Amino acid sequence: MASGPAAEVVALVVGYLLGSIPFGLLLTRLTGGPDIRSIGSGNIGATNVLRTGNKRLAAATLLGDMLKGTAAVLIAKYALPGDAPLVAGLGAFLGHLFPVWLGFRGGKGVATYIGVLLGLAWPFAIGFGIVWIAVAALTRYSSLAALTASALVPIALWFRGDAEVTLLFFVLSVLLWVMHRANIRRLLNGTESRIGAKN
Repeated sequence: MASGPAAEVVALVVGYLLGSIPFGLLLTRLTGGPDIRSIGSGNIGATNVLRTGNKRLAAATLLGDMLKGTAAVLIAKYALPGDAPLVAGLGAFLGHLFPVWLGFRGGKGVATYIGVLLGLAWPFAIGFGIVWIAVAALTRYSSLAALTASALVPIALWFRGDAEVTLLFFVLSVLLWVMHRANIRRLLNGTESRIGAKN
């Protein structure tokens, strides 16, 4: 079994490879749909898949993108020592954002963020979901819901007293906000697409 830095390198690589599986693109192609990158926001995630009108496909994309983050964490947890699960979670998130198979142009990371959180601190993943649903129901903005929930996660984790997990999710939240910078601009100027909109 790898240990120390070697274990963390293995965790990062395995996490990245799992995270880089583009479920939205694969599922839409397998079901005869359009290239998801050619519609809506051009994103490969579940929100853009929903713009095809196929709710089941969007749900499957959400589940796949989430569980690849959870799988990365759990594989590292049971196969590698030390901080490997944290590193694997980071790798999975980076893999989703920057998949090598798609020229390093991936998704925005919300579902994979939840999946990593589920593997490392599952009650907080439930909390994320509650906040997301509440904000989305009130505003119908998926991006605003994700931004709000991800901003609260590191704060909540900090109160739990786990510095390493808090630091990881602070980094993931910053990355998630960076990936949503165009959404933030549209939210500010009132042109952001609402949930269910086809364009």
